[in-house]
Amino acid sequence: MDQPKESQSKDLRKTLKNRHIQLISLGGAIGTGLFYGSGESISLAGPAIIIAYLIGGLAIFMIVRAMSEMSVEDPKSGAFSYYATRYWSKRAGFVSGWNYWMNYVLVSMVELSVVGTFVNFWFPAIPAWVSAAFFLVVITAANLMGVSKFGEFEFWFAIIKIAAIIAMIIGGLAVVVMALPTANGLRASFANWFTVGGGFMPNGLMRHGSNGQWTGLLMSLAVVMFSFGGTELIGITAGEASDPRRTIPKATNAIIWRILVFYILTLGVIMAVVPWNAIGKPNAQGMVISPFVQIFDSVGVHAAAGILNFVCLTAVMSVYNSALYSNSRMLFSLARQGNAPKYLGRLSKGGVPYAGVLTSACIIALAVVVVFRWPQFAFNYLMSIATISAIINWSMIMVTEMLFRRAVARGEGPGDLADKTGESALNALHFKLPFARVTPWAVLAFLAMIVVLMCFSSSYRVAVIAGPIWLIVLLVAYQLTQRQARQ
Repeated sequence: MDQPKESQSKDLRKTLKNRHIQLISLGGAIGTGLFYGSGESISLAGPAIIIAYLIGGLAIFMIVRAMSEMSVEDPKSGAFSYYATRYWSKRAGFVSGWNYWMNYVLVSMVELSVVGTFVNFWFPAIPAWVSAAFFLVVITAANLMGVSKFGEFEFWFAIIKIAAIIAMIIGGLAVVVMALPTANGLRASFANWFTVGGGFMPNGLMRHGSNGQWTGLLMSLAVVMFSFGGTELIGITAGEASDPRRTIPKATNAIIWRILVFYILTLGVIMAVVPWNAIGKPNAQGMVISPFVQIFDSVGVHAAAGILNFVCLTAVMSVYNSALYSNSRMLFSLARQGNAPKYLGRLSKGGVPYAGVLTSACIIALAVVVVFRWPQFAFNYLMSIATISAIINWSMIMVTEMLFRRAVARGEGPGDLADKTGESALNALHFKLPFARVTPWAVLAFLAMIVVLMCFSSSYRVAVIAGPIWLIVLLVAYQLTQRQARQ
């Protein structure tokens, strides 16, 4: 690929349409966490995982509403970092931006770490690191083509996922209606939620198992929240949206039905066809396959299982595509704030922050090494560290939203809010966060509970330790950059 020529334009192109933004957000949220990680969450909570997704979905919806409240009024690339800088402090903007960038580096590593699982469904001999390296190059090339091209790629990636999930739901319901027997000897039925392996909530809220591991509904929430990571990508797209005041609210409000259809209904159908305690277990060949593949594999429809495996692979690539997009825009925003090296603010002739794309891709390339050397670590531990990074990001969004509202009330809001103060200014917000006086505090309390629960999990405990260390590293890095800037 030819080296991109630096653009004379200093701004990103506002060419993302409503359909692009809707599907980019969807692509960021439906990937490994649902297609692969849902097996782990089901093993922890059983059929009660449906309740966990409802609770986590409500929390993530409020986080995105808080993000969108600010994005509609002041659409900017690298939204989280920009708003934290403007309404909190430059230090907060530095921490928010670099934390979000690292979060998506980790998410990308998680996505690439499971690519080999789906490729091996057809080609068992191909090493996982080869699959990861191949898709790393392909997606990086796609991100260098321009935001409109990226939007089209992501649009069709997401369309494939939506069509496949709907087809899986319809097919699964047909299996239930016809009460077909499965490989496990049970007939498909929603009654299996309550009659198999201890019933609807087999492990209660929390239970200490004989193997020393904690299970239960509460323990599944950390995995569930990782599944929702990426939904806040709506805020990143605002800086390149052609009509953010219309498209951002529409994309945000659509999150509710996505959660109901793509998480609740989908997993409900899967657990009606495949006994919950058989999900995530190795198949006859000794391979652990996605629950989405397992649903058809269990009734002997192997062709459909192969198609769904392709969809799962597409979904993982979609999330990585969104991750690389968001990371490049975040580095671009940090560079423009003076919180990152200036070269990261360069744009290609097509308006692509190519320096951010290539830099992020090079760092993510470490995933190929991680997958090759420590495959089990790659998924379990990187996912847990990505979750704590996401929690830091979500917490900063909620705090920034409260500070944003205070600034608006003082008459320091963006755009046409600047000439208003007090309640009249807050009432003029075009897309308000529901119950804004209490919602941020309720979400922060919920996120704090997730961190406490992570302490009970051996695979997530390392993230609770890594989180504060990472924050200290960011704060020290900020002080060093400021010292250098003054010299």
